[in-house]
Amino acid sequence: MHNHSFNPDSPFLRKKIQELKNALFFSENNSVLKMVTTIVSIVKVDELGQLWFFVPRPTQALHEFDREFPARLEFFRKGKGFFLRINGKAYIVDDPEEVNSLLFEELKEQLAPNIVLIKVKMGKVEYFESMVRTHPTGWWHGLRTQLRSFLFNTRPGYKPYQLDAPQPMLRPVA
Repeated sequence: MHNHSFNPDSPFLRKKIQELKNALFFSENNSVLKMVTTIVSIVKVDELGQLWFFVPRPTQALHEFDREFPARLEFFRKGKGFFLRINGKAYIVDDPEEVNSLLFEELKEQLAPNIVLIKVKMGKVEYFESMVRTHPTGWWHGLRTQLRSFLFNTRPGYKPYQLDAPQPMLRPVA
């Protein structure tokens, strides 16, 4: 597995985030009251290295939560050969003036009473490439696999092994 670090404003990073789209969102503050861990869908990645998304509105009043707190996002999608871990500072965006001043229409259109807008300013960004083994395909590979299983009576991907039975202990004759 390869690990790379990137600047939050990297176009490559923005592209990878948009490719994965969904992440697990973790609030990492030490407060008694904190946002619950949830799956989020990134709505916007701006040029300043900020991620914008919605979380379910908590049952407690928002003013009881820290307005800003450390957070972590873990991006993963089955079938992709990479994943991302992003640490940063999260901000609750619910002040009507701040919301109205947003330039992103896609965020304004999705606002609803049961959700809260969150902005995360990316800090540490880690990009991991997983070493996915690809199996060769084609008629030649299929023929070789069938021949091997016929001759050696094994299934592909399985390695036969043999356990040695313990030897009986010989007792000296008295």
